[in-house]
Amino acid sequence: MPAAPRPQAAVKSSVPEPVAVKGAPKAPPPPAPAAPPPKQEKVRQVLQQSEQYYATKTTIFNALIDTIDLSQLAQLDSDSAREEIRDIVVEIISIKNVVMSLSEQEQLLDDICNDVLGYGPLEPLLARDDIADIMVNGADTTYIEVNGKIERTNIRFRDNAQLMNICQRIVSQVGRRVDDSSPICDARLLDGSRVNVIAPPLAIDGPTLTIRKFKKDKLRLQDLVNFGSISEPGAELLRIIGHSRCNILISGGTGSGKTTLLNCLTGFIEPGERVITCEDSAELQLQQPHVVRLETRPPNIEGSGEITMRDLVKNCLRMRPERIIVGEVRGPEAFDLLQAMNTGHDGSMGTLHANSPREALSRIESMITMGGFSLPAKTIREMIVGSIDVVVQASRLRDGSRRIMNITEVLGLEGDTIVLQDVLKYEIEGEDENGRVVGKHRGTGIGRPRFWDRASYYNLERELALALDELGG
Repeated sequence: MPAAPRPQAAVKSSVPEPVAVKGAPKAPPPPAPAAPPPKQEKVRQVLQQSEQYYATKTTIFNALIDTIDLSQLAQLDSDSAREEIRDIVVEIISIKNVVMSLSEQEQLLDDICNDVLGYGPLEPLLARDDIADIMVNGADTTYIEVNGKIERTNIRFRDNAQLMNICQRIVSQVGRRVDDSSPICDARLLDGSRVNVIAPPLAIDGPTLTIRKFKKDKLRLQDLVNFGSISEPGAELLRIIGHSRCNILISGGTGSGKTTLLNCLTGFIEPGERVITCEDSAELQLQQPHVVRLETRPPNIEGSGEITMRDLVKNCLRMRPERIIVGEVRGPEAFDLLQAMNTGHDGSMGTLHANSPREALSRIESMITMGGFSLPAKTIREMIVGSIDVVVQASRLRDGSRRIMNITEVLGLEGDTIVLQDVLKYEIEGEDENGRVVGKHRGTGIGRPRFWDRASYYNLERELALALDELGG
């Protein structure tokens, strides 16, 4: 039997190790990893139109303006004016021998009618109910917000003059103006959507138009439950707070859904109550029959005639209101609202910008101080404690969803500190595989909140106890 081969011993390599030589040039360092390419901004294709289409549209539009008598057009109603424009545009297309498909020609007719009579390129965006915000940054750049996320679109205007013309058309419908002498303007569309315009020379890249759209269907509290903004027991808690005529302050950041939540809470106002609303631009959509809507007025071209929010709130008190609702508290009117809440106008409501319930009360104190009221800090805090019953905190999370984060009641003063107590909190637990924030509304174990007696007065203590039990601790 042949012997097994013996294992060979490890043999050292005969290649000598490199020896560093003093003064020799160093080897070049390894190349750095290439930087990742910058992310390209996605553009949502709202309209599938070519550059040639836009050039043709500009040519025909200019020919239309040279042909049409705008003074006679202004005397016609909307439908007749639209038919007149369509007939002239069809004639111009045939004269200029423009080659277009039937669908392109129909699109061109609609676009030009919108340019002359409506809101131009904004019309397809305003017609969609899933868009929350429209942001126009000059003639060539338009963004929209859909499902809490901001996206760029391919919507554009002919030039800054067309954009400025549409801005003036929007604000003139509510008796306001925007031009070089008055370049900032707040207004609203006919459906209540909020509009802000800032024009050159303040806006450097051309007129900037921001529209906060409202859904055509008025949202109710049950819709917020379906969206996940609040849980079922939390919604029942808000219903009881609204029915019990607690004074409510809704706090939150920009775009967190404060006005939507205020609209939902006003759904619990009894039909027979007289409600007076005060707003900078009327956007509340109350469902009650007995509502008086008031709106502030900016100064005229001579700088006189301004009606401030404070003037409106003070005048409200002489109009026999049962509830006063202030669209947004942002100045010295906070003092008058607290006075109203503290003098028999139970169930009044307002919104303001703040990141937490405590910060909201601190901001109210700051507004009153900035209004020139020489009151001690403790007196202002006693007023706040005696006026506001509940603070509801709304927030917009990182995934674009909106949640009610806290329902907090104001208990009283301990020394110079306002004591707050959370009845409900939203606790974030993480996120799912799609990047959506996951969390849950939980009670804080409060068995008998401060507004229990008020709920008992309206025979709602049984429902309140059940809602608190369902929330758990």
